[in-house]
Amino acid sequence: MFTPPSAWFTGFIPDLPTPFDAADAIDLKAFAALCERQIGAGVPAIVVCETAGEAPTLSPAEQELIIRTAVDVAHGRVRIIAGAMSNATGNAIALARRAEAAGADAVMAVVPAYNKPMQEGMLAHFRAIAGSTGLPVILHDVPSRTLRPLADETLLRLVESRQFVGLRDGSRDITRPMRLSRLLPAGFRFLSGDDSTAFGFIASGGDGAISEVANIAPDLCRTIFSHVRQGGLQSARYLDRRLIPLIACLDKESPAALKYALSLLGLMSPATRLPIVPLDDAAQSEVAKAFAAIADEELIDSVGA
Repeated sequence: MFTPPSAWFTGFIPDLPTPFDAADAIDLKAFAALCERQIGAGVPAIVVCETAGEAPTLSPAEQELIIRTAVDVAHGRVRIIAGAMSNATGNAIALARRAEAAGADAVMAVVPAYNKPMQEGMLAHFRAIAGSTGLPVILHDVPSRTLRPLADETLLRLVESRQFVGLRDGSRDITRPMRLSRLLPAGFRFLSGDDSTAFGFIASGGDGAISEVANIAPDLCRTIFSHVRQGGLQSARYLDRRLIPLIACLDKESPAALKYALSLLGLMSPATRLPIVPLDDAAQSEVAKAFAAIADEELIDSVGA
């Protein structure tokens, strides 16, 4: 049965890392366990082959393997959003088609990095990707990585096609949902792409977050979202503040810090692919300290309240 993306593109959705083994191959067993852990936590969807997944270092065949694994593990219990990340439109189209063939429920397409296209170029890029697949397309705007943002005016032109169902907004502009929501089609979803401003983004009318920290603390993130939606901003703000040191670590050295934090939980190796390298000892200590701050008894009691 078809379920519109507006029903599941909401809340805290994890951007999953890609586990590697000692031979630099994908550790599918660890990846499947990460998927199952998130499904058990009740997430509505999972993002794979995107920023945290080190997508630029993955071959098209590896990306397809990851997507198929996620689809097989999910078995319809959650939606799988697959990155179609490339600054070459033709490559992004090929990735979108592979994602559809592998069983993904939606693709995520990012503003091209390095090329610095004009707004008309972004418009043509995204429309070409959408025209290559029957899947819903989620836009990803992350100016810190692409240098040029997706302008509001360009977004409004894109959503004339209902195939564009949502935006992962990494601009850190928490006013964007409030500013644009009345101009967008019903059912279009705004999710933050930045953990450090996700609380403010959701409190200002956003529909959730595509999150790295949700990989580590999915239950806590779900509780924060629930408190905000129910008007419990004080409780949500308290829990969000406890996450700030860990979020700062993730933001500083992504995704190496994320992988190291998950290794502390015994979920995966901290191995990364070049040009990303594992954390040095000082950074590991910083992550471990921040991780401990969200694992103490006081916070657990607060979450369960």
